[in-house]
Amino acid sequence: MTHSLRSLLRPVFGWSAATAVAALSASALAAPAVPTVPAAAMASRVLACTACHGKEGRATQEGYFPRIAGKPAGYLANQLLNFRDGRRSYPQMTYLIEHLTDDYLREMADHFAAQDVPYPPPPAPQAPAAALEQGRVLVQQGDAARRIPACVSCHGSAMTGVAPSIPGLLGLPRDYLNSQLGAWKTGQRRAHAPDCMADIARQLTPDDVSAVSAWLAAQPVVGGGKPAPTLPAAMPARCGGVADVPVTGATR
Repeated sequence: MTHSLRSLLRPVFGWSAATAVAALSASALAAPAVPTVPAAAMASRVLACTACHGKEGRATQEGYFPRIAGKPAGYLANQLLNFRDGRRSYPQMTYLIEHLTDDYLREMADHFAAQDVPYPPPPAPQAPAAALEQGRVLVQQGDAARRIPACVSCHGSAMTGVAPSIPGLLGLPRDYLNSQLGAWKTGQRRAHAPDCMADIARQLTPDDVSAVSAWLAAQPVVGGGKPAPTLPAAMPARCGGVADVPVTGATR
């Protein structure tokens, strides 16, 4: 099954590697702008993605796989590169994209970032009221005593992310949120240095992770889930893969 999906991700023109390299080199010299991928070609290219992430990348909160539709393009591109280059570990994803080029992956990221499809209502809360309140406080206020910044200080006050590289936290399955925080905590998920999420996750207890995941998964998505253009204030820490965002106390 995975092998069949992998074949869908290959370039649709059937070029040999040598021909592709030569063509890409010639086009780079002749025209700096990257041409838009025809819609029909992109539709066939992303069939392997939608097999797990759902039609148009709109995976629901009822499963494990995250929604990718409408996520910031820079974030999606970074994650594809992280899977390909081993900073994120999910064998099926790595197998599908391990031989794809940076530009090819960025075109796929741009495609899914442009999908504007509605979010479903959130599921009913899956935790006691006390745990949900614990999660809300960590998301909205953080815990300065433990050097845990509020999630909203980086992911935006609406928690829908910030263009071009910071993802939203809403509209995701609780199990997925749990697993990703746990993966950062244990080192199974990494990002470009400095890996701010790994530093934060290591400060969280298992109860914190469960509470944050439960509260986020129960929140409705506002504003169509569109990422904010900027943060209202500087980020509390520098994060790899997030360029040109002011950081508290940083010098340039």
